[in-house]
Amino acid sequence: MRFLRTVSTQRLLAIIAGVVIAVAGGTAIALAAAGNGPTPPPESLATALHQAATAPAVDGIYARIKFTNNLIDSSDLQGSDPILSGATGRLWVSNDGQLRLELQGSNGDAQVIIDNGSFSIYDPMANTVYRGTLPPTLAQHSGGSSSKSEEIPSVAQIQSDINQLAQHWNLVGPTPRNVAGQPAYKIKISPKHDGGLLGDVQLAWDARRGIPLGIAVYSSTSSTPVLELKATSISYGPVSAGVFKIQAPAGAKVVRISSPAGAAAAAVHGGARKAAKVHGQATTPAQVQARLPFTLAAPNKLDGLDRQSVSLLDWGGSPAALVTYGQGLGGIAVIEQTAKGDSSSSALGSAGQNGGGNGPGLSLPTVSINGASGTELSTSLGTVLTFSSGGVQYTVLGSVPAIAAEMAAKDLTS
Repeated sequence: MRFLRTVSTQRLLAIIAGVVIAVAGGTAIALAAAGNGPTPPPESLATALHQAATAPAVDGIYARIKFTNNLIDSSDLQGSDPILSGATGRLWVSNDGQLRLELQGSNGDAQVIIDNGSFSIYDPMANTVYRGTLPPTLAQHSGGSSSKSEEIPSVAQIQSDINQLAQHWNLVGPTPRNVAGQPAYKIKISPKHDGGLLGDVQLAWDARRGIPLGIAVYSSTSSTPVLELKATSISYGPVSAGVFKIQAPAGAKVVRISSPAGAAAAAVHGGARKAAKVHGQATTPAQVQARLPFTLAAPNKLDGLDRQSVSLLDWGGSPAALVTYGQGLGGIAVIEQTAKGDSSSSALGSAGQNGGGNGPGLSLPTVSINGASGTELSTSLGTVLTFSSGGVQYTVLGSVPAIAAEMAAKDLTS
């Protein structure tokens, strides 16, 4: 795999840290199951990562997988969506930037195709195909364009990077094991300081080939994975180009989108470069307030957490504000913008709410915030709560329990 062979181990460590941060935004996948086959010899983490980075390239991957999603309570789900409720499936990856993921559901198979910078996602529940292009950096990393190989750092350099990472994260492993019939190593990463609802993240990779075999995400409130992707079997070798040439089912609607992530998801992950661009010139409550058409709510404390920052956002051409409280993964972020219609048009509504249960998807509970009605998505890893009051729409989100998000929301308008 070109990307896996050319990426430096320092970047691999950065990816590991990035996965942990992504979990705080509510998205992740999980760890492959252990088998009873041969295991690799014990090694230090630096040596094991160096071996992975210098392993010979493979021509392709075919794997049978099982995806389990315990992030959202089953009582909030209607219908059978393989992404929301979990499913078995298959995965193909070529050595030239192509990937196909198939999750099999009772109402049809969900499909994801990535082909040299472009993507196609089929949602069987809506009989809709979403097509678009990846951002340039992601397209390059997918392997679709040739890139200059990076120099692989030495074991000593890798150890230095690990030492820096270990200042903020607990690292356990690598533990020798067998994953999907392959000798593998597993490591466990957990935050040293406040990690919110995040317990730990566990990653496994093929000890001989350096290919990632899985990642598991655990909540601090449960001993079982919140999300899990098991490689039940895996084989290596060339993949036929025809695997990546699938046609949309008859009658499927085709929707072309310019970005694989919506404005709300980008804001959650600290991006929002286009739909919610951060303006660095306004960094105090007074400066931000001067540019907003509504009254900014930015108390010094929110549910006992100190205010950390206030930023002006350009949210799809309209001024909005981002206010953060607390530090680390246990913090809370608040997005404030001019209310347009009801709260279902917010970031939370775009997560799949169908506003009354007409058809499959998420049926989100309603909450009362100082007399205002809102919607709430509570998961094992965090909460997103949206409500409107006084012409302002508030979105409160963080890796915190629902009660903490509700208390924070009430502090905004009390």
